[in-house]
Amino acid sequence: MRSFLTATAGLTCMFALAVTGCSAGSDDTTDAAPAAPEQPGTSPSASASETASSGTAYAPYVSSTEASDNDSAGSPATYNLAFVISDGSDCTPRWNGTTAIADSATKSRIAKLTQGGAGVRVSFGGASGEELAASCDSASELAEAYGKALDAAGSTQADFDIEGEELTDSDSVDLRSEAIALLQKERGDLEVSFTLPVMPSGLDADGVALLESANEHDVQVSTVNIMTMNYGESYAGDMGDYALTSAKAAHTQLKKLFGTSDATAWQAMALTSMLGVNDVDNETFTLDDAAQVREFAEEKGIGWVSMWATFRDRQCDDGSSSNDALTNCSGVDQEDGAFAEAFSG
Repeated sequence: MRSFLTATAGLTCMFALAVTGCSAGSDDTTDAAPAAPEQPGTSPSASASETASSGTAYAPYVSSTEASDNDSAGSPATYNLAFVISDGSDCTPRWNGTTAIADSATKSRIAKLTQGGAGVRVSFGGASGEELAASCDSASELAEAYGKALDAAGSTQADFDIEGEELTDSDSVDLRSEAIALLQKERGDLEVSFTLPVMPSGLDADGVALLESANEHDVQVSTVNIMTMNYGESYAGDMGDYALTSAKAAHTQLKKLFGTSDATAWQAMALTSMLGVNDVDNETFTLDDAAQVREFAEEKGIGWVSMWATFRDRQCDDGSSSNDALTNCSGVDQEDGAFAEAFSG
């Protein structure tokens, strides 16, 4: 996922959403009885806004600090607030690495986003900057930093968007897992999602290793959100088809990693697409692709779908540079908010 810092900006348990009283790395290996059947896309740990209606929720990424006219298009169930990272010097959480967590303008923005009943999920990490696990010295210090950001947003949902160098750093991966486990012990209602890069072949070895680390540290994982985007120059085909192929491959991996059923693995998945022009020149995600992803998500009972990002859900102004399509518009012909409408169904 893009960041606001760049100019162009033996398995013992199921997913937390399907089983209670058991964690993936615990000593208790007794098989837990599954919870009563649930509506697709909902779970005992889902936010109130997401459980208000059955089916796949729409939860776009938004700027944590700057409003967009298209934020509310598609009536999101939850907003993913991007991003909380370190300022690069210490373990202090900041919005986009620059804005204080307690910033009054940001608090007002969050209040406006949620006034209609939507929830907010705090997203830590992103494609640029330094994720807090690379700046903090201990799990307890890291857990405290995450907690401060969640409290500032009034949220019980944490998303960890881990990619690039942060994903290959095994020390910070393990420290993050330990910190999240500590935080979940303190906050029994904390829902955790991991947002990870994917290919049509599925999650790479580093993504699998991160989930294995979470498993080993007893992190209760509600959702694995795969970023169906930026596959590389050799992938010049249909982006909607690639998204579905990636989801099917990741689904197989999640079933194996968490020892769960087909339905639960689908329910514990989210799909995030980069609308319009992607970072890779030959990749453009169209409105038809968005409708295809939405239909597939509903068919499989996928937990939620998302996009990067609401502030790009508009046609570029005439004469704008190609880089603008990577920061504040889609680069395709569209009406304002059209991708949101397609993803929300």
